[in-house]
Amino acid sequence: MTFTPPPPFPTRPTLRGTFGMAASTHWLATASAQAVLERGGNAFDAAVAGAFVLHVVEPHLNGPGGDVVGLFVTEFEPTNPVVLMGQGPAPAGATVEHYRAEGLDLVPGAGALAAAIPGAVDAWLLLLRDHGSWELPDVLQFAIEYARDGHPMLGRVAATIATVRELFTQHWPTSAEQWMPGGSPVAEDELVVNPALARTLQRLAEAATGESRHERIDAARREWREGFVAEAIVEFIRDPHRHSTGGDHAGVITAADLAGFSAGYESAVTAEFRGHTIAKAGPWGQGPAILQSLAILAGFDDDLLDPSTGVGAHTILESQKLAFADREAYYGDDTQVPLDYLLSSEYADVRRRLITNSASLQLRPGHVPGVDASFPPLVEERPAGFAAGTGEPTVERTEPAIDRSEPSVDSSGVTRGDTCHIDVIDRWGNVVSATPSGGWLQSNPTIPELGFCLGTRLQMTWLEPGTPSTLMPGKRPRTTLTPTIVFGPNDSVTALGSPGGDQQDQWQLLYLLRTIIGGYSPQEAIDAPAFHSTAFPESFWPRTWTPAGAVVESRLPEAAIAELVLRGHNVTQAGGWSLGRLSAVGRSASGLLFGAANPRGAQGYAAGR
Repeated sequence: MTFTPPPPFPTRPTLRGTFGMAASTHWLATASAQAVLERGGNAFDAAVAGAFVLHVVEPHLNGPGGDVVGLFVTEFEPTNPVVLMGQGPAPAGATVEHYRAEGLDLVPGAGALAAAIPGAVDAWLLLLRDHGSWELPDVLQFAIEYARDGHPMLGRVAATIATVRELFTQHWPTSAEQWMPGGSPVAEDELVVNPALARTLQRLAEAATGESRHERIDAARREWREGFVAEAIVEFIRDPHRHSTGGDHAGVITAADLAGFSAGYESAVTAEFRGHTIAKAGPWGQGPAILQSLAILAGFDDDLLDPSTGVGAHTILESQKLAFADREAYYGDDTQVPLDYLLSSEYADVRRRLITNSASLQLRPGHVPGVDASFPPLVEERPAGFAAGTGEPTVERTEPAIDRSEPSVDSSGVTRGDTCHIDVIDRWGNVVSATPSGGWLQSNPTIPELGFCLGTRLQMTWLEPGTPSTLMPGKRPRTTLTPTIVFGPNDSVTALGSPGGDQQDQWQLLYLLRTIIGGYSPQEAIDAPAFHSTAFPESFWPRTWTPAGAVVESRLPEAAIAELVLRGHNVTQAGGWSLGRLSAVGRSASGLLFGAANPRGAQGYAAGR
């Protein structure tokens, strides 16, 4: 069957070609990746080049001090998805006891105590070393030139800086120096430069020496982990600085922490749905939640799964609430996560029976034999003094029903960090889908020698004992970064993903339902009205939830929104083009490559030929 046609929208045609496709959340990153493909590089060369450009041109969404989760397949093993693990763990000094002694009840949403060990740069260099073909200086040249010579300032970057202006001027002077030259943010579309970051990247390129390409890239990795970068990080965070909680604290990352981390590869987790195989990262992220949702939805008839209808939206929201309740209760960086049971058809049958005609007002994790479900007390209200520079979701959970074309800033002056995404497929069949994030310019003070700041991923851990994501040295925080690869009939394959914190997999679920069942093209599925649930604790400080909460784009049919309200959902109408920032590339069953990108914010692009 095909779903109900969506309301009219100015959809763009899905790009088609045979050479290579790249898509990302910024046109300069897409263009850089496509340029690499045009010059004979493969998808891995292109993805790494585009990723470093994203660090430069979207500093409010990601940076070198952040993290990345990727999925990829190679031309040699086209059906074997591999996870690129670029999520650093908590440093040795990040203990519950230390944070409690600092007077904290939650890990802050901004400041060095929220920083995990940076993982993005080492992960990208590892991927380039093992699967790319270009030398590191050539791959980094795009980012170096944009940082050194300038690039157009995005309006959302300027707006983000304006919102944290007081924080920068009063407490983070190094950030004010970088992002507010002369006392004001660089205006939209004016050139902005970051000479310190350009020097950092140039020094990494120069450090790439050795007899073989493998040795040269490893030399640059050592320089990052043990050389001038590590030294500057450790020295800078020794001085206490303002955190989102309103207090001043020093960081705890040490040289040993930085030297001891290495990115790596892991096996993907997969599940089947309507003749397609969906691959995700493991339960140290939120990826398996979408697989749980699909397992629950697999037992419903197709006509109950149309996101553009009231019953379809209700069924999808309720399935997501059940899956994300399990995420809270069971997911974490632990080898004992009962994932086989959580993804089993028998467990999905039990969970499916909990979905009724009315919206649930409860957080309902399932029962896993021999495993106790555990999470901290639920909080619905934000604490007083909610601070700038925190969080990750693209849409505030308490936002009014307005068109949020610049979703990182709300009317109260709170700015939320966000994420980037990049997808690349080449003519040989290599495919990369990656979601870099963290190290936002508003997440930590800028380290002046380096031109970037640390991330805040530890805010996704708890200070209460006994939860699957309790803060623990050496343990990865449960990240929200969650790219996807889909294997379809006749050797078709799709790489996709989205920024958006807890919403990433929820928006991707809509894409999967609309393309796999509904007959939408990739571009139509990206453009179609989106929605998501907020009926579980958000992963970011201050960790609140909204019972039966649902945020919907106002373009969703009026009858569907009315039905959600009648069924008991606590509905917030966001702007018509405010939710979801997906991009996708892939190969169709006919062998043609395709690319599609999100029109929201006029920022995402796909390119290819």
